[in-house]
Amino acid sequence: MSTNQLTKSQWQEKARALSFRNQALIDGKFVAALSGKTFASISPLNGRELTQVAECDAPDAEAAVKIARRTFESGVWSRKSPRERKMVMVRWAELMLQHREELALLETLDMGKPISDSMAVDVRSSANCIRWFGEAIDKIYDEVSPTGENDIGLTTREPVGVVACIVPWNFPLLMTSWKLGPALAAGNSVILKPSEKSPLSALRLAELALEAGLPPGVLNVLPGYGHTVGKALALHMDVDCIAFTGSTGVGKQIMQMAGQSNLKRAWLECGGKSPHIVFADCPNMDAAAEAAAYGIFYNQGEMCSAGSRLLVEQSIADEFMARVLEKAKDWQPGDPLDPATKVGALVDDKQMATVLGFINKANDEGCKLLLGGKQTLKETGGYFVESTVFGSVEPRHTIAREEIFGPVLSVLSFKDAEEAVRIANDTHYGLAAALWTRDISKAHKTAKAIRAGSIWINCYDGGDITTPFGGYKQSGNGRDKSLHALDKYTELKATWISLNP
Repeated sequence: MSTNQLTKSQWQEKARALSFRNQALIDGKFVAALSGKTFASISPLNGRELTQVAECDAPDAEAAVKIARRTFESGVWSRKSPRERKMVMVRWAELMLQHREELALLETLDMGKPISDSMAVDVRSSANCIRWFGEAIDKIYDEVSPTGENDIGLTTREPVGVVACIVPWNFPLLMTSWKLGPALAAGNSVILKPSEKSPLSALRLAELALEAGLPPGVLNVLPGYGHTVGKALALHMDVDCIAFTGSTGVGKQIMQMAGQSNLKRAWLECGGKSPHIVFADCPNMDAAAEAAAYGIFYNQGEMCSAGSRLLVEQSIADEFMARVLEKAKDWQPGDPLDPATKVGALVDDKQMATVLGFINKANDEGCKLLLGGKQTLKETGGYFVESTVFGSVEPRHTIAREEIFGPVLSVLSFKDAEEAVRIANDTHYGLAAALWTRDISKAHKTAKAIRAGSIWINCYDGGDITTPFGGYKQSGNGRDKSLHALDKYTELKATWISLNP
């Protein structure tokens, strides 16, 4: 029986047999935190402890940075030939696919997403990311400047050095791969700080990297909390670059710490409040309604690019919302180990309380609850919230302005394209946006007018590893994915040679 045909009971059986890597990885060895402290990894499926994980702190960061610096300066990876580095990363991607069931289970048990998504999206896309950047290593050329006959100008890329990566809990494996792929492809040594809410897949991923031939010390993993070990990395004087995905508030703190220390490069992919605009001339209302549901309920709404603000032209508002509500009925929480489940558990009880708090706030402010709005599946002990839709939302309402990071859709209306753009841009975020229209001129003009890093036309969340991802305004800076991601992890060196000294 293929993996795609496994039943709920078979996934449950595999989950019971699963073991966990739960120590830090430093210099190729799995070790306890220097303090000996651990923290509990709790499954959002049932509120039960999966394992105790090493709780790293500043001394562990100090040790990892020293190892990363020593490894980088030795050239064991940074000066390895492009062909050799490519072979290691391609082998690593192949190992990820060979262990896809294990990695998918780690994602689902630790973070709560449906096993079908972990298998079909997270593991597959993560392996593709590692392979793609591995394959790119020996295909990136340096430059020769157009000079006169007596000079030669060279522009070369060099690895930036020691890179610290701090990744979130909503896509633990994929966000880790988006960082590690280009950072390691460029020849850097890396220290990874996974979220304390979902550290398990990152530790196993690093173990597979060692098995693929990545030299010890090139990749180190420090599980722990952001305000301790994460802060230590952001402030460290020997970290050359820090790459972060997470909330805008924490991103601002990291940028401040980068400036307080050694002015290290700080690349930030932060929050979003993405508008999903449906014009009256939408070419396919059923497809748009399904995309509206997918855009907010996929991954339980725990997506920085979630289409949390649905903007519908007034003339079709009633008809279109009837379709959205019908589609939303298929996006309700279920057992994440059931392959038929489309919406899983929120990551922990704190996030569930946050989402329910926003729902209560929307009710208090006079928004109209059209669907959902409550905790569900309480008998499981897990953290599940119904997929929720609010109508009669105005741009001033809290749920239209703040990032909820949960399955809560705010529906607003507009009278014309000018108002749609004004509402879309009325946010300090600028990560993504989508629009539906059959008018090519309107599509281009609206896309150009919206201040966001990704614009999807007649679809939602389109793109692949070849397209850059990142935001405008307080959604951050720099780009993940595509060859543009290498810009974050390399230095450009200009070398001028006089042929007539």
